[in-house]
Amino acid sequence: MMTRSPQGRTSRLTRPSIAVAAAVAVTAGVVAAAPDAKTAEPSPKLSLIAASTSVTLDSWKEDPGVYLDLGTYLTSENGAFELKVTRKSYKDPVLATQVLRNGKKTTTKALPAGLVKDFSGLPDFAQISVTDAAGKTVLKQTEAFCPNNASGRVRPDAPANSKYPQSCPVNPFTLGSVWGVENGWASNTYAGYYAKPVQLAAGTYTAKISVTKKYRDLFGIANKPQTVKVTVRERSWEEGEGSGSAARSAAPRSAKSATGHRGHTGHGGHEGHQQAADAPAASAHAAHGAPARPEAPAARTTGATPTFNVGHGPYPPAPPALPWALKRESLQRQAFSAAKVGDRPGQTDGSRQAPAAEPNAKRPTGKATVPDVPKPDLRSLPAYGITVSDGYEDVPGKDYLAFSANVWNAGPAKLVVDGFRSPGKELMDAYQYFYDAKGKQVGYTPTGTMEWDPRPGHEHWHFTDFASYRLLKADKKESVRSGKEAFCLANTDAVDYTVKNANWHPDNTDLSTACGQENSISVREVLDVGSGDTYTQDLPGQSFDITGLPNGTYYIQVLANPENRLKETNHKNNSALRKVVLGGKKGARTVTVPAHDLVNAN
Repeated sequence: MMTRSPQGRTSRLTRPSIAVAAAVAVTAGVVAAAPDAKTAEPSPKLSLIAASTSVTLDSWKEDPGVYLDLGTYLTSENGAFELKVTRKSYKDPVLATQVLRNGKKTTTKALPAGLVKDFSGLPDFAQISVTDAAGKTVLKQTEAFCPNNASGRVRPDAPANSKYPQSCPVNPFTLGSVWGVENGWASNTYAGYYAKPVQLAAGTYTAKISVTKKYRDLFGIANKPQTVKVTVRERSWEEGEGSGSAARSAAPRSAKSATGHRGHTGHGGHEGHQQAADAPAASAHAAHGAPARPEAPAARTTGATPTFNVGHGPYPPAPPALPWALKRESLQRQAFSAAKVGDRPGQTDGSRQAPAAEPNAKRPTGKATVPDVPKPDLRSLPAYGITVSDGYEDVPGKDYLAFSANVWNAGPAKLVVDGFRSPGKELMDAYQYFYDAKGKQVGYTPTGTMEWDPRPGHEHWHFTDFASYRLLKADKKESVRSGKEAFCLANTDAVDYTVKNANWHPDNTDLSTACGQENSISVREVLDVGSGDTYTQDLPGQSFDITGLPNGTYYIQVLANPENRLKETNHKNNSALRKVVLGGKKGARTVTVPAHDLVNAN
């Protein structure tokens, strides 16, 4: 069963610092005189620049459409451009505040109410108009801007790394985010999957890009539009077929083609089920030398980390984290490995890997203690991405209710669980570790087990009893329980990066590195502060069987830490309910999902 989340977009491209630095070298003469970071005033100076005076974009005969990545960037000098975006609850609107830093002094400025509607970025930030060779305007539109977009330095004395997160979150139940362009850096204004492809025939055009007036006035941005010459070339999926190496350089494979055009993939084994059907066709196509259609410069992601893995969360992976100058060659090589896609050691569908956190060298010894130090606070988000389907040929005659669920860590301490197994045993013994304010381990406690899941697409270690999913009747008494209770922990979604000790760059986010291999003797799984772990319930065996349930009102319950095996700061906020109304008849069931307070996302 394949379902699709409505939240399938991202504002985050890859972070090609080297290439951007080279690309924006044309601006070196302008920014070289910028003030040094040590003497910068707190109010940043923002400017719109173009990395190049011309770009070439592809439109495909079989699926016409051009992604308008025009290579324009917003630079921040005289200090970092930083925004804090929050909502008190799902009953309250999203509010944005600009944060101004001057040494140890920090001031804030509230942005106008209603300016920001969600956490995906600043809406209607860039104004784009396109004229054809005859001077006729053929396109005029605005695009949103995520300050955390693909970015790079514009001068050599800028900070080597940006402190800001690497995406704007797209989970509909996000609570808080931080957006920023580092001092001396530039961030791509292209909206990625927040934008739709536009229809432009092959030919030459002139694009004019500017910052809309309300943002120029709000942030003091000079009205200096950028002009870029655009060449649109028409291409075909079948071009170069049978021409061997020539065909292999024709076009890169997209992340979309790698995942079989799935609207969203499930956790681990979920995507493996679909890939089994898709991969042979993809590999056969590649074997004939035909290029697969490339997607936009970056595919949809969850928006939590630089990993963008597909094992968790409802979004296909981003392409490899390589400089733009190297990306094409890399993707060309990938175009002929479609049969090898999947979550396995060393690869998660071409997405970039974060380093795995190493477990302690040895199983803990001595007396187990739970010291009085900061602990994690696990909380559940309401279910979303809710849909119904029959069992297809897998389980004919059955009806299922599928959904996505997320358990996140509100901190102030990260959740750290190590698994150790005795030689020859199938299960690992799991331990939760505790740390003092300086990061020193000061205690541990046994906390259940980890089990190896051998199914294709999973092939990693699951921590048992992390969460539980239940379908409750209108009186909120249990009706159906999902069999899914074992999980590989990873930081997939940035749920609230404004909480205390939130880590804006969490590690241990790639399934194949975070969750071990079959022959692993030990594994460490981490859920960092501010991040959550999304699982999609998109296979019949991991959804609610509603075949025999009468129509009516129900509640999907997402329950974190159901057996209270994990030590937390608060066990009273682990449950989240989402109301659903079942209808229809057997084989054609329907589901209506009312808004959850102000969040109207099914």
